[in-house]
Amino acid sequence: MILAGDVGGTKCNLALFELRGGRLEPAVVRRYPSHDFEQFGQIVGKFLEDARAALGHDAGTLEAAGFGVAGPIVGRRVRATNLPWIVDGSALEQQLGTKKIVLLNDLEATGYSLAHLRPEELDTLNAGTPAPRAAQALIAAGTGLGEAILYWDGERYFVASSEGGHADFAPHTDQEIELLRYMKKSNSCVSNELILSGRGFRTVHQFLDPSVKHPGLDDPAVDPAPQIAKQGLDGTCPVCVETLHLWIAIYGSEAGNLALKALARNAVYVAGGIAVKILPKLKDGTFVRAFCDKSKLQPLLSQIPIHVVLNEQAPLLGAASQAGAAARA
Repeated sequence: MILAGDVGGTKCNLALFELRGGRLEPAVVRRYPSHDFEQFGQIVGKFLEDARAALGHDAGTLEAAGFGVAGPIVGRRVRATNLPWIVDGSALEQQLGTKKIVLLNDLEATGYSLAHLRPEELDTLNAGTPAPRAAQALIAAGTGLGEAILYWDGERYFVASSEGGHADFAPHTDQEIELLRYMKKSNSCVSNELILSGRGFRTVHQFLDPSVKHPGLDDPAVDPAPQIAKQGLDGTCPVCVETLHLWIAIYGSEAGNLALKALARNAVYVAGGIAVKILPKLKDGTFVRAFCDKSKLQPLLSQIPIHVVLNEQAPLLGAASQAGAAARA
């Protein structure tokens, strides 16, 4: 068995994987609210108890474990970006009884899943013309914003993690310039992540029309993003419709920026929990138009394939694949 984890600011997904027919398949998967636990080791312990109950027996000796964590990996430790946790490889070795512990940035984990996804686990926004073995790029909005670049190393794609989500927001239109001015009133630095994450929906909605209220919009403890997205999709609130449109245009523009920096001529992948939930709007052309709108480089960008990752367990699959590789090493 291989243990894999997707460790995020809102939730932690953990799974036990086994090899079936040459493919890693999950045997047990559980989701836990991150803020219900003081330390990551407590979640691991809880999962092993739940897995034992689900399987009807102990999981046995773990061959290896891999964890994708939202934060920069330094040595064998990572301080979670949106949680008061430190995930430590040495501590996990002792808890799990294996020295084959792989710590990855969460976008690294998702990146390593791409080679294992089935065609039906992707939805194409722009078919383009892929350039074999050219760079790929990955962007994912959720609790935060993750970005990664994939390079062909001669045998497979190697994933280079980044903290590009914390780079400065680059407004593209007059309206986006006004959004930046609005956000600067309460933020000394306006990063991409402040907009391109779940909490960004509240900010954009209030920027567009603070007089329109929804339940939870004024309550910091409530996440209004699901309601704003739903009403934006079904058209029941004009401000929510405009919020969703502006948010996706900014998302597409930042994805285009990432594609240019990586020269990702093979493909750009859009992952994260938000993309699947707003897929109909992602597919209406707003994202792709903003992605391609880069002056002289528009013809190049229009040829880059853009795919949405539909499998929300992709980070688990990627973490498991890297742990499996460590077990075989």
